[in-house]
Amino acid sequence: MLKTRITEMLGVEYPLIQGGMAWVATAELAAAVSNGGGLGLIAAGSAPVEWVRGEIKKARSLTSKPFGVNVMLLSPYVEEVMQVIIEEKVPVITTGAGNPGKYISLLKEAGTKIIPVVNSVALGKRLEKSGVDALIGEGMEAGGHIGTETTMVLIPQLVDAVSIPVIAAGGIGDGRGMAAAFILGAEGVQIGTRFICAEECTVALNYKQRVIKAGDRDTVITGASTGHPVRVLKNRLSRKFLAAESAGATPEELEELGAGRLAAAVRGDIEDGSVMAGQSAALVSQIQPAAEIINEYITKACELLGACHEKK
Repeated sequence: MLKTRITEMLGVEYPLIQGGMAWVATAELAAAVSNGGGLGLIAAGSAPVEWVRGEIKKARSLTSKPFGVNVMLLSPYVEEVMQVIIEEKVPVITTGAGNPGKYISLLKEAGTKIIPVVNSVALGKRLEKSGVDALIGEGMEAGGHIGTETTMVLIPQLVDAVSIPVIAAGGIGDGRGMAAAFILGAEGVQIGTRFICAEECTVALNYKQRVIKAGDRDTVITGASTGHPVRVLKNRLSRKFLAAESAGATPEELEELGAGRLAAAVRGDIEDGSVMAGQSAALVSQIQPAAEIINEYITKACELLGACHEKK
């Protein structure tokens, strides 16, 4: 069985976490992943606190299993969101775009496990010292905001550098990738792009179809000139963005060009919206229930790792 410190820590059947994709990871998807044996996440993104509380309550109406919230620490509502997480006693949070250190003691008092996303060994070591429970090491193959290291390079270095469990993320498009992550020393995986094409994911159908149609070279990195690179699927907006960067646009001009573009893509604007997806999009071929997706990952990973698994 694929039982690790992550399954024990989170109280889940499988060491598989759904990525905290802003505007994509809603209560419906989070609950479906948790019901399928993984850990679903609601992405707080830069959403108002009332929306986050509503999604937590909705998830609780859809599942009795553990789920979590992903918190973007640069959100203008981060203080209020953290307070809601503490009040609602959310069992797990993942964090990105910053250091959750100032919130750790209050979260631990509420019984919440803290798992930040990191893209370097140095950051992972620093956060381990601050008292987090595990780390998500995310390679640049991932969709959305990325670092500079690949998953295959980052994960074994991170595993060697820290004593807390490491969860691998970025480019893990099927059970083969999951097995590879475990061989590299990870004790869990985080899956984002594949769950865009879960039946329960609420993004527009043409967003899902664009992911399914993606080939191996259909993603591009925008925003590198700002120091905050983002991986998206190629479209009219990405071409405009890259042209603006090439012409020397200021960070403020680029921010204005990208403002609200992810939400637009989620609503169905796949030409002028920011269609965030990782390189593993090329491995996605169909829309399926989240539980089926999870079962395919676990079954194949167990087969390759020589582990036992009772097929659901």
